[in-house]
Amino acid sequence: MTARAPRIRVQRRPVHGVLLLDKPLGFSSNDALQKVKWLLRAEKAGHTGTLDPLASGVLPLCFGAATKFSQLQLDAPKTYEAVARLGVTTSTGDAEGDVLARCDVDPAQLTPERLAEVQRQFSGPIRQVPPMHSALKKDGKALYEYARAGIEVERPARDVVIHGLQLALALEDPAQPAIKMIVTCSKGTYIRTLGEDIGQALGCGAHLTFLRRIDTGGLGVERCVTLAALEAMTETERLACVQPVETLLAGHTRVTLDSDNAARFLSGVRRRGSWPDAAAVAVFGDRPHALLGVGHTAAGELVPERLLSPLEIQQILGIENTPPATAPGTLEAL
Repeated sequence: MTARAPRIRVQRRPVHGVLLLDKPLGFSSNDALQKVKWLLRAEKAGHTGTLDPLASGVLPLCFGAATKFSQLQLDAPKTYEAVARLGVTTSTGDAEGDVLARCDVDPAQLTPERLAEVQRQFSGPIRQVPPMHSALKKDGKALYEYARAGIEVERPARDVVIHGLQLALALEDPAQPAIKMIVTCSKGTYIRTLGEDIGQALGCGAHLTFLRRIDTGGLGVERCVTLAALEAMTETERLACVQPVETLLAGHTRVTLDSDNAARFLSGVRRRGSWPDAAAVAVFGDRPHALLGVGHTAAGELVPERLLSPLEIQQILGIENTPPATAPGTLEAL
């Protein structure tokens, strides 16, 4: 019997920042996260919102200290490109499901005026019934588990917001008329359900055949790197793709503190100053320049909320594998 080669244990390391991945088709969000985490040898990682295996596009991956701010991207508006095939409905609302019904579609009836009318109907605040094939839970069990067992359960409609919607007729294949959609929407919006509802409003039904996320919270697909490109890179090149933690805080007001106030802020102590009121503030130390955390300002007071630890700041500023106590460039007050 041939002895097995010993498994090589990957030596993990602290990595802090955001990698903007263009997730490929066929990968779950967690599959993609675990693959990139392994490539970077990162200790701690998380993603910022599930993207279905049948969807591609922007998936921000957070490492180390950046995981503290991942909720900001979970809550952020997102923009998708999608294609809904008309005249065919499926059990899942996409191409993976079983065909439930077919209907003839007359493209001549899908005039620009008709599409504009439907576009207005599904713009702004709307209500959606979540699909059975989703990860939402009822009585501690995911809806897709009920669906796989052939059980349909009642789902209350949810309020979502369609910030922007563009519809256009796609006639690349006359035998399969379809609608192209560009959708900017709030957290919790199901694009599959939107495609189905638009198909129903057009009187012919529809299911999604293509879905790509092109922006999340201002982070566009043009800034992303593919998994194939990452795999082809050297380790140094991969690390260079990790953007600073503050990439997640682009919409925050910036406040910079001197060393003494920075140390007190990191201890959770409120600071006094002449700052205008702001609900979201990114706070930096000035010597050296380093992100300390986030908070808000009110009545001239800076209130800490989510903070980096002194160790995280030292690791971000220091040299890899150098003990924090001796790493150069660390904050003097830490």
